[in-house]
Amino acid sequence: MRNLMEFKYAQSGASSNTNDMGMRAMQSRAYEGRNSQYLLLKAPPASGKSRALMFLALDKLHNQGVKKAIVAVPERSIGGSFSTTELSKYGFFCDWEVEEDNNLCTPGGEASRTKAFKRFMAGNDKVLICTHATLRFAFQEVEDTDFNDCLIAIDEFHHVSADGENVLGDVLRSIMANSSAHIVAMTGSYFRGDSVPVLTPELEAQFDKVSFNYYEQLNGYNYLKSLGIGYHFYQGKYTEVIHEVLNSEENYGKKTIIHIPNVNSGESTKEKYDEVDAILEVLGEAGKRDPETGVIPVTRNDGTVIKVADLVEENDRDVIQNYLRKIKHVDDIDIIIALGMAKEGFDWEYCEHALTVGYRSSLTEIIQIIGRCTRDSSNKTHAQFTNLIAQPDAENDQVTIAVNNMLKAITCSLLMEQVLAPNFKFKAKKDDDFEPAPPGTMKIGGFKEPSTKRTKDIIESDLADLKAAILQDDKVIAASAGKVDPEVVNKILIPKIIQRKYPDLTEAEVEEVRQQVVVDSAVSTAEVSEQGGKKFVRLADKFINIDELSIDLIDQINPFQKAFEILSKSVTTDVLKLIQESIQTTRIQMDFDEAKLLWPKVKLFVHENGREPDLNTSDFTEKRLAECLIYIKQEKRKRMQA
Repeated sequence: MRNLMEFKYAQSGASSNTNDMGMRAMQSRAYEGRNSQYLLLKAPPASGKSRALMFLALDKLHNQGVKKAIVAVPERSIGGSFSTTELSKYGFFCDWEVEEDNNLCTPGGEASRTKAFKRFMAGNDKVLICTHATLRFAFQEVEDTDFNDCLIAIDEFHHVSADGENVLGDVLRSIMANSSAHIVAMTGSYFRGDSVPVLTPELEAQFDKVSFNYYEQLNGYNYLKSLGIGYHFYQGKYTEVIHEVLNSEENYGKKTIIHIPNVNSGESTKEKYDEVDAILEVLGEAGKRDPETGVIPVTRNDGTVIKVADLVEENDRDVIQNYLRKIKHVDDIDIIIALGMAKEGFDWEYCEHALTVGYRSSLTEIIQIIGRCTRDSSNKTHAQFTNLIAQPDAENDQVTIAVNNMLKAITCSLLMEQVLAPNFKFKAKKDDDFEPAPPGTMKIGGFKEPSTKRTKDIIESDLADLKAAILQDDKVIAASAGKVDPEVVNKILIPKIIQRKYPDLTEAEVEEVRQQVVVDSAVSTAEVSEQGGKKFVRLADKFINIDELSIDLIDQINPFQKAFEILSKSVTTDVLKLIQESIQTTRIQMDFDEAKLLWPKVKLFVHENGREPDLNTSDFTEKRLAECLIYIKQEKRKRMQA
């Protein structure tokens, strides 16, 4: 199947090159916020967040009166990213040094690590590396005030949640409320699969935010110039079709991470070790695992021998993990097979292809997986993410689940399209304004610019998170796939999600944010071309003069529909029929707001066609107008009876 999304980048080098202190672009931007007590750093995988933290922590330790720095990571394997690092030889004023005893991301029982944490807090050492779990357990045995004048850096911050049951969230809230601690929170994806916010609005307002987006990162690389996001749909067992992806002309020989499905998912055969064996068989003839390195040599059909790492097998997994941590050359490993590992924080810069089997319910997890193959490296100019997804089968009683998974997988690609697109600034176009817009800015007729600090902050730092919330909404998914009137999506569904996510906003502020989301979603991913000295943007299959763009025009476009249109051309008519039938069972209930919006279109339909819209038509738009007409007639009868 062809890619649903294909992104091209400029290879400008801007995000990879360093300044006179050895800082890359993101790290320099983060360092500008070094005096903030609470700093939230949002930056994509491979942008250098671990080193950015080193710069921040060292300044706080040497220049701001902070006595200790505690770095908490979600799992032990990530702790290596924060080990002792030479910084002074690149221009910084000192090096990052971690005593071996203070790196608690090493083998040992939880009790011993908690004891080591307490020893560190009572001693004179400056830097400690531990897991989120160690921080949670140790927190139970110390006082909040023990964290006075300490820096706590939380890596992969999306593991925190505003949910009262989230222990790490409780730790953070308590420390902020009862101590003078400094906090640096770092994440590559500031949204959770369960749609629960990471922080409450009140707590989040205390953080200064530094954002470095995906487009800035990837556009500024030296080597990588394109990224593809594609889906391969199958029926039956995935182990019987995975060769179609792995041995295809596009993917054969690529450095690949394969993530097999969770054993509880519908795509799993429930025998994870057999699945690994089946994949090895697809790759070639497997030899014996090297006891020193854990590497499995596999001889391919063309005679080449590749190196495979199996992270699914628990026995002696530490051996292959240790080998992977020390990789220095492109030929050190070729294929990695994993289940729950090799995701966030896993660094294999040579990876070209991330192949994921099965639907992942967490958008964060997908972004983390894609991040494994988007590191800049001289061995690749293209990175590829492929999701192998089970397509619905009418004979299977799990058809509804399969359809939902399929639609949600496509929704994830829509989010990635939004996240990876270049950022534009939008200004209101005045009637007497004939000046051309500056580069990177578009003028929109009728556009409401942010008028308050609250809306400006949301637009500057929360836009990707808000889009994630919108694209995770079941009603938006059903509406986009079901060709619901775009104005219903833009003027009814999206404002309701904004109100739910930001209940403190006024009606006017909601409208400002809504317009920004809708315009940004439609325009940032649209094709722009130039003809006769004028620029045109392609919206809804029409090329429109950029000078004639207006909010009313953009509101008539569903920015999330394109991927579903591509999907409809990529599956069989039987599968498409099943998808449409499933959507019908989850149709959005007609309400007054939608009926009010659609009523003029019902009247126009009757005028143009000489008949009322037909409820039994196969045309989604006409069917929705018919439902609107029925709703209005029912409401009219109720009022007459009343």
